[in-house]
Amino acid sequence: MPLLLDKRHLPKLASFATANVLVAFDFDGTLAPIVQRPARARMRAPTRRLLDAVARRYPCIVISGRVLSDIAERVEGIPLWHVAGNHGMEPWEQTEAIAREVHQWVWLLRKRFALYRGILIEDKTYSVTVHYRRARAPRHARAAINAALRDLPGALVMQGDHAVNALPQGAPHKGEALERLTRLLGCDAAIYVGDDGTDEPAFGATHPERLLSIRIGHGQRTRARYHLEHQRDIDKLLEVLSMIRPVRKDRPRLTGRQGRASRRRQGFGQPRQSAEDPLTDRVRTRSVRRSA
Repeated sequence: MPLLLDKRHLPKLASFATANVLVAFDFDGTLAPIVQRPARARMRAPTRRLLDAVARRYPCIVISGRVLSDIAERVEGIPLWHVAGNHGMEPWEQTEAIAREVHQWVWLLRKRFALYRGILIEDKTYSVTVHYRRARAPRHARAAINAALRDLPGALVMQGDHAVNALPQGAPHKGEALERLTRLLGCDAAIYVGDDGTDEPAFGATHPERLLSIRIGHGQRTRARYHLEHQRDIDKLLEVLSMIRPVRKDRPRLTGRQGRASRRRQGFGQPRQSAEDPLTDRVRTRSVRRSA
């Protein structure tokens, strides 16, 4: 995976950022550092400030594996266009049938791992995540968790960072959520940034010419086309995005046909004359200087 912020690849970022593009992020490991206890995850102050700047310039969304009420609280105050929880199930596809199924899974998992230290079972109502970051033998814990999840009827298993997720088969994932929101918000392309296996469906959500997929860190088996070296590099990416596009105070928030028509009338999100304009050159120069 090429390094996106390398000077050779900045024109690709600029070509997407100057188009009618949706900018989408995962939260844990992407906007916020991974922490020992998921409840303590927070964006750093510079990241929050830069995300706010990006959200004032682009249609900007967050798609998280967290419960919708949880992730909404963590990004409160930032003018995002949409927030999706439970890998995209919330707010559209959650049902009582899924909740009952996941409730049974949680009961089985808590019974199975009652004597394991360092394993945390997170009940997210419409999905479940088993964390093992604090386990004394992480490899052994992961193997035991994967074996347990394979025994759950109708479970789709996705690997995270020291966590394993179980979703109901056929339930929406981040890729479906990204495609749906790109369409509803009237965008022609998308930029998506994530960090682990739960983001893989989003990395391959649509045709490469319409999606700039970016993974935090290296992944041996990933559909992401580019990567950032470290989670802290999200600040550099946000800064570059905010430099490329000026603030539009009259940005429309309509969706569907109305949204597309409004965007065309107001010129919001339309491409510049060229990705090689003086502003792009300034972005490239500043990024190269920072990496020197």
